Amino acid sequence: MSGTLNKVMLIGHLGDEVKMHYFEGGGSIGRFPLATNETYTNKSTGERVTNTDWHNIVVRNKAAEVCEKYLSKGDKVYVEGRLKNRQWQGEDGVTRYSTEVHVQEFTFLTTKKEGMQNNGGSAPVAQKAPSTENKAPAKAPAPTSQEDDDDLPF
Repeated sequence: MSGTLNKVMLIGHLGDEVKMHYFEGGGSIGRFPLATNETYTNKSTGERVTNTDWHNIVVRNKAAEVCEKYLSKGDKVYVEGRLKNRQWQGEDGVTRYSTEVHVQEFTFLTTKKEGMQNNGGSAPVAQKAPSTENKAPAKAPAPTSQEDDDDLPF
């Protein structure tokens, strides 16, 4: 196989609010940390152990604005994207490195604003933002059959 693949899929909780940066041309970038957990039982002690990994998430333009509007610390989200490595010179002259997930798709799994929706708010329960790349159209819902009507009480 001659092709390559760079794809990341994560489900985790926001570790902080979405931090936005706006550019002169109208573009924007949102950044936030995402925590994923691995839980297992230590066989020698019987103790449950949880390891948390932190991921640097980067969302661009309209998707970033949607994340800023609806996500807050602690919310659960699914993100899909590509790994990007960056390197820069710090103010102290030390070369620093960072690995980021550049988001192409995301879905809100839970948001704190869901509680507001039950009390008259209007935040979405789940939202998916398309990437800037061409994707196949979303699948249409399966048609309902006439057999389902047999269970109706009227």
